[in-house]
Amino acid sequence: MYDNTCKYLAETYPADFATWLLGKPIALTKLEPRELSSEPIRADSLTFLASQDVILHLEFQTRPDQAIPFRMADYYLRLYRKYPQQRIQQFVVYLLPSQDPLVGQTTFELANLWHEFTVIRLWEQPVDIFLQNPGLMPLAALSQTPDPIQTLRDIAQRIDCIAERRQQRNLTAATEIISGLALDKQVIQRLLRSDIMKESVIYQAILEEGKQEGKLEGKVEGLQEGLMEAKKQIALNMLGSGLAKSLIVELTGLSPAEVDTLALSN
Repeated sequence: MYDNTCKYLAETYPADFATWLLGKPIALTKLEPRELSSEPIRADSLTFLASQDVILHLEFQTRPDQAIPFRMADYYLRLYRKYPQQRIQQFVVYLLPSQDPLVGQTTFELANLWHEFTVIRLWEQPVDIFLQNPGLMPLAALSQTPDPIQTLRDIAQRIDCIAERRQQRNLTAATEIISGLALDKQVIQRLLRSDIMKESVIYQAILEEGKQEGKLEGKVEGLQEGLMEAKKQIALNMLGSGLAKSLIVELTGLSPAEVDTLALSN
C-alpha cells in the first residue's frame, strides 16, 4: 500500500519529484517497465520516469532489503540496453528510520562489476521542500521535522487551499496512508478530512484490492470446505466397510471425535 501510494505520487507529480531529486522541475513522463525486458520485474515497487535526456528510476522501501543493490544494477543494465543515449539516475528512498547498514549501502559489487546508486533516507531530508510541492506533501511527516503532528497540520491546511477537488482528495488519501507509518491513526483522522479521502482514486484502489483479496480468500475457504467434505465421505465409506476407527483417523486426517460423529450420523 505504501509503495503503491508513493508510486502514484511520483507518476502523477513527476516535476515535483524531479525538483527534489534532480534539482530542477524537468518534464518527465511515465516509462512502462514492460518495455525493458521480457523477464518479469516488480512493477508494483518501482517507478520509471523519462525525458529526452534523463531516466529517473525510483524505488520506495519501508524497510531494508538486501536484494536492493542487485536490483538497482539489474535495472540499470536493462535501461542502458534499451536507452543507451540517456543519463540514468537511480534513487532508493527509505521511508522509515533504521539503523540497519543496508539503508546506507549505495553500491553493488560482484567480481569485475561495480555499480553505484543514490540512497535517500527520508527522515534526514529537510521538511521545507516537501511542503513547497503538492506531490511531495504526503511525505512531509516522515521527513526531518521537529514536530510531525504540526507538519501534518500544515499539510492539511495546504491541501484545503487546493481548488481542484480531485487533486485535493487524492493528496488527502496519500497523506493519510503515508503518515500512518509515523503517526497515530486517530491523530491523522482528526487533522485530515477523511470524508473526501473516500472519493479518491487511491482509496478506491485499496477497496478494489481488498475485494480481490476477499475473492481469493473465498476460493481458498471453498477449497478447504470441499476437501473436508471429501474426507468425510471417504471416512463414511470406510466405516461402511467395517474399518477400525484408528485406521480411518490415520488415513483421512480426521480427528477421532469427527469419526465418531460420522459413525453416529450414518
